[in-house]
Amino acid sequence: MLEDYLIEYCAPTLASLKTANLFNCRFYSETELNRQLAVWNEALGQKGIALLTLHREENKALIYVYRKSRLEADLNKEGVADFLTRFGYERRGPDSALDFLKKRIREEKNFPHEIGIFLGYPLGDVLGFIQNKGKNCKCAGCWKVYCDECEAKRMFEKFGKCKSVYRNLWSQGRSVWQLTVTA
Repeated sequence: MLEDYLIEYCAPTLASLKTANLFNCRFYSETELNRQLAVWNEALGQKGIALLTLHREENKALIYVYRKSRLEADLNKEGVADFLTRFGYERRGPDSALDFLKKRIREEKNFPHEIGIFLGYPLGDVLGFIQNKGKNCKCAGCWKVYCDECEAKRMFEKFGKCKSVYRNLWSQGRSVWQLTVTA
């Protein structure tokens, strides 16, 4: 069940080009979803990747797939901790930040825009999105860009190529395990 989603939505994270990806998936059995998550966490954890359910609603789950080491580095980038404290995050590390993100998703009426930090988006673009209410961006791809348009376009192209290559290799029989780069 989750293997299709990992290839379709998480190739840049599997390839260690990106901190994290998100996807929504339908499930018919919570027990089966939990089993699948446990299996993938065990397998991909050896390569530095974790899967986490950020939110569940009826038969849909929002799954966050991330590289722990990259998330920690992103959270320690200049200005990020100060930015996150404005939303109530404490400076206690990635696990604490993810727990608080889950709480924000559960309790906020609107989706918390700081999630861009957790996906590896540049702080300037996350700030620009919030300040401009999602309008007036220079360009859009995986995220809306307010700062370095050239670098963002280069990354969007890189992520797109990665996704295409991973889809192709997977259709030829490579497994998610084989396609996942060790951190």
